[in-house]
Amino acid sequence: MSGSVYFKRDRAQWGVAWNWQGKRYQISRYKGRLMAQTHPNPKRDQGYIDAHRLLAQMQGDVENGVFRIEKYTGNRYTDVIPFFEQWLNTKTGKKPGTIRLYSSLFANHIKPFFEENSTQLHEIQLDTLDAMIASISLAPSSKNLCMTIFRAFLDYAWRSKRIPEMPPFPKRSEYGIESPAIKWLPESRQMAAIEAIPEKHRAIFLFLKYHLKRPAEAMALYKMDYDQFGKSFHIRRGISGGQLVTSTKTGAEHIIPCHRAMIVEIERLVGMNESCPFMFVQRGRRYTEGVLNRVWKKACAAVGEDIELYSGLKHSSMSQFVNEKRLSMAELQIISGHKKIESVYKYASVELGRQRELLETVAGVEPEKIRKVK
Repeated sequence: MSGSVYFKRDRAQWGVAWNWQGKRYQISRYKGRLMAQTHPNPKRDQGYIDAHRLLAQMQGDVENGVFRIEKYTGNRYTDVIPFFEQWLNTKTGKKPGTIRLYSSLFANHIKPFFEENSTQLHEIQLDTLDAMIASISLAPSSKNLCMTIFRAFLDYAWRSKRIPEMPPFPKRSEYGIESPAIKWLPESRQMAAIEAIPEKHRAIFLFLKYHLKRPAEAMALYKMDYDQFGKSFHIRRGISGGQLVTSTKTGAEHIIPCHRAMIVEIERLVGMNESCPFMFVQRGRRYTEGVLNRVWKKACAAVGEDIELYSGLKHSSMSQFVNEKRLSMAELQIISGHKKIESVYKYASVELGRQRELLETVAGVEPEKIRKVK
């Protein structure tokens, strides 16, 4: 097998000579330190011992199919940073917002950690990841996201044969993540906020209320996406990083019915003779997230509400279906279009009155009598 130990007398230093892909390499460091001669007797010479350990390790990597010359010739600080940057360059197919998020987490949290901690890819283990979590000054959910991205990166390194195996990751419970209670508005208060919105802006907010879509999908909806015969919408675009993208967040296209309360308004918008192709337009252009948030916050302030756009519309409508309109979780799953029923529970926190009604109904008390207790 390729490779041999050599000794440089003028430097009193050991090294490993290695032939790889037509090139000859001379490697003089083992675990970041020079393999200097420490004793005339080879059995007691640490440099000699380290050189043979290094040679055995390199030969073992070849036998196991994970050999990379960069592991032994790269700079002595870390090869995590340049390889992560290389991995980021493979993500050109991701949505702009996703790429921006990956780059931000890398620049602000992952890169600084490995600049402070001299660790190579193959040396990353559970203790390294524990220390990395501790160094990230973000909310628990953001820490989890950062580590999820890093796991994907290490999986790429493993599939590229840069590391012999995937290290175990800390358990999710160690991130300190707690599921927050869903904040939502009853329909009467939600409608009061929507009615406080100027009429010229109101249609897109009603669309979000009635159709349970993400703001990015409403902003990206084209007039041509509405089927006047089937009275339905073809949801197939989104906004990511402020840019129009030709896919939804999940990547799946789907068709949803137009709520009957909006059919007249939607067909009026479709019939308007405007050059802008978007369904919902302000000042001749599609809406942006900034505009939607400003309009919503102003309307909420006018009626004494303090709730974010997503919670005030989608979360609220989903919760209303359970708490006010008495739909089951299975029915809510059908309406919302979620593939897994487990995804529905986070959107529908059941209020105390509804819990009481269900418990008492099971106990044999009539619902009409229970409502008087609320």
